[in-house]
Amino acid sequence: MSRRRTGHHHARKVAAAAVAAVAAFGLTACQGNGDTKAGSSTASDSRGPGSGESGSQGSGGSPDAEAKNSEGGAAALRKTAPKPLRDGAGLYPRAIRLEHSGKDNGRVLASTVVPGGGNGIGAVQESTDGGANFNQVGTIADPASADGKGLCCSVLYELPQQVGDMPAGTLLWAASFGQDVPKADRHMSIRVFKSTDVGRSWTYLSTVASAPNANGLWEPEFSIDADGNLVCHYSDETDPRHSQKLVAVRSRDGVSWDGPHDTVASAPVSDRPGMAVVRKVPNGTYVMTYEICSDDPKFSCVVHYRTSSDGWDWGDPANLGTRPQTADGKYFKHAPTLAWAPEEGNPQGKLLLVGQVMYNADGSKAEGSGRTVWTNSKGGEGAWKEIPAPVAVKSDKIDFCPNYSSSLLPSADGHLLLEIATDYDGGVCRPYHATDGI
Repeated sequence: MSRRRTGHHHARKVAAAAVAAVAAFGLTACQGNGDTKAGSSTASDSRGPGSGESGSQGSGGSPDAEAKNSEGGAAALRKTAPKPLRDGAGLYPRAIRLEHSGKDNGRVLASTVVPGGGNGIGAVQESTDGGANFNQVGTIADPASADGKGLCCSVLYELPQQVGDMPAGTLLWAASFGQDVPKADRHMSIRVFKSTDVGRSWTYLSTVASAPNANGLWEPEFSIDADGNLVCHYSDETDPRHSQKLVAVRSRDGVSWDGPHDTVASAPVSDRPGMAVVRKVPNGTYVMTYEICSDDPKFSCVVHYRTSSDGWDWGDPANLGTRPQTADGKYFKHAPTLAWAPEEGNPQGKLLLVGQVMYNADGSKAEGSGRTVWTNSKGGEGAWKEIPAPVAVKSDKIDFCPNYSSSLLPSADGHLLLEIATDYDGGVCRPYHATDGI
């Protein structure tokens, strides 16, 4: 396994290594895809492996995005009890609801990182019945993650507008590649793939960043800034002045990338900001959540947030941001994700936040940890409120699996929330999905 670093943030290194380990221990998923051609992958002919199910990450959208579409769209979200997204293992779940894809609007797509005969691959699932059932429709396989080289921390994104020659509705998938290459030869990279057929087939698009040394590049996250640039945020371990920092690069076409540009870079060398998730709210403000692992025994890997008026300039990188908490002082640690939903009578809507573990103000683990999502109707300011999570994670372990970087996808009207969260099923880290009221 990859060596661990200060705090829990490096659990994603363990998660990355787990892709290979899961296959090695026979906890297989999505077999038979490891020989897909370099830089491209195609949909599985079957609907398997198994009949998966999903949920995920994204912002709320226009009500039209979930209207039943007689030309092939999908039903609105509906309440469902927790069940597996897919057969076998699946890590780092992400999901979106299509909102810029014409007749396909309303479909929910989800991705996970899975082993494939010892090769890390991305699996893409689809639901056309409001998140009740999911079928695998595509895979992303690449030589850069084959033969035990390593794959981690993927993101799935639908372009909301044209970028270069890619029209709105183009799907992007990116991940960290190469963390398990022997250190003497290791140069990790973040590689991007695109799909123009609703996730059925994928082709290599570009490389966002390549490491100049053996240290890591992790956790890509896409957004569009106020100038229409495609922005990729990621965690960077390659700067000797920082154990890790958050950076961003931007592109006018998705092919050539400018930067990097520091967004969160703490003065103490040992601090490790990472795992950025970005959402834009109706007033044009961008909100970023992230964790900061450190030497602080109480607040290491505590969740923070910050805002930007343009999605590129996030202020002084040394300003670590704000720690969200409830009225009684509870806080999240590790692997946060963020979503936005409309709210009746509130033009700025509400934010929804989840972290891996919830703690009381005194530092003890809180009742409801792994079973709680927070909401905030003031753009993140003030106290956050607790609501039950659609998926109740049972395991108390704090590692790469239970409730690690869970995905949140609100319904278009803001009344329901689809969540994908991972948990152990025996020795298998499986993604589960469910939808419930907000």
